[in-house]
Amino acid sequence: MLNDAEIICFAATRNPEAAKAFYGQTLGLTLIEDSPFALAFDANGTMLRIQKVQEHTPTKHTTLGWKVTNIRRYIDALVRNGVRFERYERLPQDEAGIWESPSGALVAWFLDPDGNGLSLTEWPTLQSIAADHAKTRAS
Repeated sequence: MLNDAEIICFAATRNPEAAKAFYGQTLGLTLIEDSPFALAFDANGTMLRIQKVQEHTPTKHTTLGWKVTNIRRYIDALVRNGVRFERYERLPQDEAGIWESPSGALVAWFLDPDGNGLSLTEWPTLQSIAADHAKTRAS
């Protein structure tokens, strides 16, 4: 039913000015709206709405993630923009903070100013998701 509808992503902030700077300047997303209720960014064609809230407790899991083709290039660029990548005791991570999952995907995590968990994932070339299959079938 919703397969042909566009998805919108949400996160929350108690500090809209810090979130605007982080998502806009640090991550390089284009701000498309700053309303009393939310900041809206264009995330490569997907709307990302950062809701302006009075109270927020970040979850202990990833809130938003990006599928990338060269995780080290993205990490280097983000580190130059002031992003610090997280370390987790239970996961073997390399010097850049990258964990190789059992599937072969490479994953690294970082936090936004509100403590929302964000990630980068580079999938193995042989692994794909249903959306990639749909694109291939549609071509």
